[in-house]
Amino acid sequence: MTYPNGKLSEEKVFKDPVHRYIHVRDKLIWDLIGTPEFQRLRRIRQLGTTYLTFHGAEHSRFNHSLGVYEIIRRMIDDVFVDREQWDNNERLLCLCAALLHDLGHGPFSHSFEKVFHLDHEEFTRAIILGDTQINKVLSRMGKDFPKKVAEVIAKTYENKLVVSMISSQIDADRMDYLQRDAYFTGVSYGQFDMERILRVMRPREDQVVIKKSGMHAVEDYIMSRYQMYWQIYFHPVSRAAEVILTKILHRAKHLHQDFYNFKTEPVHFYSLFEEEVNVHDYLKLDESIILFYFQAWMEEEDPILADLCSRFVNRNLFQYAEFNPSLQMQQWFDLIQLFKKAGIDPDYYLVLDSSSDLPYDFYRPGEEEERMPIHLLMPNGELRELSRESEIVEAISGKRRTDHKLYYPLDLIEDLSTKRKVKEQILEILKKPY
Repeated sequence: MTYPNGKLSEEKVFKDPVHRYIHVRDKLIWDLIGTPEFQRLRRIRQLGTTYLTFHGAEHSRFNHSLGVYEIIRRMIDDVFVDREQWDNNERLLCLCAALLHDLGHGPFSHSFEKVFHLDHEEFTRAIILGDTQINKVLSRMGKDFPKKVAEVIAKTYENKLVVSMISSQIDADRMDYLQRDAYFTGVSYGQFDMERILRVMRPREDQVVIKKSGMHAVEDYIMSRYQMYWQIYFHPVSRAAEVILTKILHRAKHLHQDFYNFKTEPVHFYSLFEEEVNVHDYLKLDESIILFYFQAWMEEEDPILADLCSRFVNRNLFQYAEFNPSLQMQQWFDLIQLFKKAGIDPDYYLVLDSSSDLPYDFYRPGEEEERMPIHLLMPNGELRELSRESEIVEAISGKRRTDHKLYYPLDLIEDLSTKRKVKEQILEILKKPY
């Protein structure tokens, strides 16, 4: 098989439930997909613990990464091609960054990162720039090509248009995960007219803009994102599973530091516990490894670790109650003391969890997390920020919504037969509306 001009002799396709087909015509992309580092993403779920709430949510970072690649491919090959402000020399760079943007995600992603103070974007760059098969494949394009791919993902690449295609308030990443996550969770919230949005996208010097005629499709996209966050990503049952997952990892780390004698030694966790994890160790981690330990630790002599692992593996999750920190902090402190009296460790069994989202924001110089807005291309060639034209978007712009939940093991509380008074006091506080 020969590859004239870097192209495969025959196009490869992946059947995809969201985009119908993922098309691969470039040998570079095909070789990247075949690397061990990229294949590892098959063993990392896209939605972490959400499969314990929505049973269809078993799709992987591999699925999503191919989807983002396909959207970028369509942008470049079908929409931007031959347009004055698009440099087709950036094509392969964009495709590689799209494909590899989630390469550094660990098992159960964000929960895992918080416990061990990791950053998946740093590991993405480290895998791309390190002694890996990914780096070897990318380096065929030139010695500095891996660095350019890493810069696009880090949002430091000099061509801001390229960065915005993969990371902005209307990018290929979001357009894929909203549709993909909606499909696999079985909901309709994430559906929007991507075909229309792609047709009205236009490349400009430092970002992708949207023709004014496509404004309503963008409104629909933003509202889809808003609904997906609150109906799917921040679902309280998924958060209950995340709480238990996080507490398992904290407990295992604490026991290791306390020289506890594990029946099943956490050999894959040693570098994580010591916070000295390198790329080689990190790439050995996937969700099958983590679940192996959780199943094994159900037999540990430490009652907290064994119980938490059993809860996660068998989906015996914590219950939750609404909580308002500005009104209920005294109840929180009271519950901590009552849990201690009951012999239930509040460090592991009483958790206040908060979720927050900002669906759309416009550029505010100097503010933390300043965001490049979505711009509309008006018929006269002028650019207008989206919320200045859309009343729907204006209504939600810059408005952060936060939700607080209190998580607890109702079964352990109800089993307090010998401490009836404490049990009644705990339940009275938990059932009080704020």
